[in-house]
Amino acid sequence: MNLYFDPQLAQGYKSQAQIVRVLSEHWLKTNVSCINCGAPLIKTGNNSPARDFNCSGCRENYELKSHQGTHAPRRINNGAYHTLLARLRAADNPNFLILSYRAADYAVQQLTLIPKHYLTAEHIRPRKPLTARAKRQDWIGSTIDLTPLPASGKILLIDRMQPVDRETARRQWHTHLFLRDDTPQKTWLLAVMCCLEELPDSFTLADCYRFVPALQRAYPDNRNIEAKIRQQLQTLRDRGQLTFLGRGRYQKTRPQVP
Repeated sequence: MNLYFDPQLAQGYKSQAQIVRVLSEHWLKTNVSCINCGAPLIKTGNNSPARDFNCSGCRENYELKSHQGTHAPRRINNGAYHTLLARLRAADNPNFLILSYRAADYAVQQLTLIPKHYLTAEHIRPRKPLTARAKRQDWIGSTIDLTPLPASGKILLIDRMQPVDRETARRQWHTHLFLRDDTPQKTWLLAVMCCLEELPDSFTLADCYRFVPALQRAYPDNRNIEAKIRQQLQTLRDRGQLTFLGRGRYQKTRPQVP
């Protein structure tokens, strides 16, 4: 895999944002395939709402966000707030690819995939409207807050200029595809999944209750946090993510990847 952009492709462009867009999109199309089926990615038309690439095989959608740095930021700016919200609710909403690059030589440092089934409206924040002097006055942009996501929702494809084993990334992708179903209270489910990532493979209900104070701070209006935890553990058990061993004991499972 070539981990460097080709600067010659941006000859004639003066805007740094345009240069990075052209170089990063060409690099992605050349070096990255669909994580779901492995087919090549196809560039969509310019200004396609909330997506940059389609998979030529399974039609999975991707939006690319390039960022100068060594790793994905905690928050990423996006386009129109209401457009993004509408896209998240659509069946063909995009997965996000966060590409971090080094400006000195256009070297790819990290590529992180944020699966669409992890993002909810709660992760989208409106930015301040543009002023009356702007060409698009009152236009409201958006910011995607990645901080509440569990680690399983941030799939590394490249890390520290090293490609991640494809089967490892694919396993992480397929393990949580159940989140695409009509999962009730997904925000709570993701919050409990974050807590479970801090526990060993075998744990108890009492271990989970240690997170009650933190969850209470996150959801101050809820007065039945322990019941919420049990509810989400039941959902994860039904989805094959946990095995209930009895007497308040659980075991994390590793579902088979097709």
